[in-house]
Amino acid sequence: MRKTLCLLPLASALLLSGCISLAPEYERPEAPVEQVWPQDEATKNAALLTEGLQKWSDFFTDERLTKLIELGLQNNRSLRSAFYSVEQARAQYNVSRADLLPSVAVQAEETAGRTPASTTSTGVDVTSHTYSASAAMASYELDLFGRIRNLNEQALQAYFQTQAAQRTAQMTVITEIAQTWLSLGASKDLLKLAQETYDSQSESLKLIQQSYELGASSMLEVQQAMQTVATAKAAAVQASRSVAQYRNALATLVGTKVPAELEPEGLKMDITKPQVSVASNIPSEVLLARPDIASAEAVLRSANANIGVARAAFFPSITLTGSAGSISGELNELFNGGTHTWSFVPNITLPIFTGGANIANLRAAEAYQKKSIADYELAIQTAFQEVADALATEGTVADELLAQQQLAAATAETLRLSEERYKNGADSYLEVLDSQRSNFSAQQAVISAQLSRAASLVTLYKVLGGGSQLEEPAETTQTADAK
Repeated sequence: MRKTLCLLPLASALLLSGCISLAPEYERPEAPVEQVWPQDEATKNAALLTEGLQKWSDFFTDERLTKLIELGLQNNRSLRSAFYSVEQARAQYNVSRADLLPSVAVQAEETAGRTPASTTSTGVDVTSHTYSASAAMASYELDLFGRIRNLNEQALQAYFQTQAAQRTAQMTVITEIAQTWLSLGASKDLLKLAQETYDSQSESLKLIQQSYELGASSMLEVQQAMQTVATAKAAAVQASRSVAQYRNALATLVGTKVPAELEPEGLKMDITKPQVSVASNIPSEVLLARPDIASAEAVLRSANANIGVARAAFFPSITLTGSAGSISGELNELFNGGTHTWSFVPNITLPIFTGGANIANLRAAEAYQKKSIADYELAIQTAFQEVADALATEGTVADELLAQQQLAAATAETLRLSEERYKNGADSYLEVLDSQRSNFSAQQAVISAQLSRAASLVTLYKVLGGGSQLEEPAETTQTADAK
């Protein structure tokens, strides 16, 4: 019977912990965007990657690039930081969950004391010992109005938010490695073009100077030739600097030194698999797959739960403290009959006057929820714009490249004709120099357009959320294995 009485406080706590929640019922706000993607001249030819986005290792086809991305996923420091942020949020959520259950601990204690003879009625020194052992339940709050559960929900949404941030960080690292790798290849092509142009125009300058010495050319033509040589030299220096800077950026993204064999020799156009256009998906369905949208919704759900916490502050709170065990003056008699003891201390707190703090907290929570709704809607609108912009680029970049190639072909032919006319004495060398400058600029523009074309699908893949599956960095994987 005594054992049954000792268990009553714990049983009562468990029975009463079935609670109501004062948080408003969550409803996902309607996406404040159009129900169709932009239908205009810029986007009509875009390949819409809205269904079955591949895993990154299936999306990218160049073996060197995929190996480089694998290195980045294992060594990038921002990814490691994001991973441990998720681990921290998960642990904090588990701490919050523990508040839903009573905390029980075993306690053992000895109390010893001495009373001098001068203060005792018998005139003899008295030494006393008291031994006790008990199982004690720390102060446990009955969650009658959902305060603890809503705090637990906030911790859960914080975990989801950091997990979404990790997905965002991973997709950013993947696509930035790809785009930096492409930019490095384009810079190498620009460096090669500038160096070839410099060598060619340096030879032309020598011929013009010889012609000037023979009286067949003017000083103006010599100066014009020197300008083209200096321009080509400056372009070569700029391209060389870009190669070095993109190498540095790639090493930072990868998190380690980039092996030379994984660098591109030049710009490679086809690094992704062809995509199938799927126009049936509406924007709101597609955008919800983006991790930044998932993060914004987690914040909104947390704000919703915060209202429940603020509302619960208006209602009574009940906490329970109890213990059951034995107490004796002799250690060897501690667990004998007649030594059992128990205590049960319920505590009820009813807010009567708080100086308006509870009302202010509730109003703050409601305002924060409205702010979170606005932030969530803004995140969707921003994502819609990013996808629409990427679609516009994808729909027009091929035509831009074709136009630049046609321009480059025309300037190359113009240069050839100018050189023929100069050799036949029909034109001065100034016409040749002008054609050389135009051809050089056109060739540079072709490389830039090729880079835009190659990076276009990578950007579209990123803004649509990608097919990212979270992968742990090497260091964290080894730690998990060790555990």
